[in-house]
Amino acid sequence: MEGLCTAQEGMQVSEVELVYKTKIKATERLQVSTSKEVYELLKRHWDENKIEFVEQFKILLLNRANKVLGIYEISTGGLVGTVADPKLIFIAALKVAASHIILAHNHPSGNLNPSIQDKQLTQKIKEGGKLLEIVVMDHLIISKDGYYSFADEGWM
Repeated sequence: MEGLCTAQEGMQVSEVELVYKTKIKATERLQVSTSKEVYELLKRHWDENKIEFVEQFKILLLNRANKVLGIYEISTGGLVGTVADPKLIFIAALKVAASHIILAHNHPSGNLNPSIQDKQLTQKIKEGGKLLEIVVMDHLIISKDGYYSFADEGWM
């Protein structure tokens, strides 16, 4: 009976630990209510050396009162794209118990018009959020000089 695991070997599993730590009191969290406020916040936290160089995808994590729980960088890609894995987006949102999220990515070219892929990804993540009761409030495409808001343009 070679190749059979002993009972003890079969019981070995990895432990999973979910931790969210914050140094900001709930009463001191920034609250956002407009796409312009979100843009200004994201721009302050975007690496200015990358905004016109490579595409990055980030999410803004919010509680029910639209207070910011954090900003999480999902991916950094190349000149013309990056991968925004919905699983990673929702892992981050669930880990901080976010009620709302705002998607954001930059276009290094400065062209703020959403691509077909941008629209498809937004819809996919929006549908996934419904299942998890996490509202996808907006998707911003940002550049050094401005932004495009899916919500402001009626896509959300």
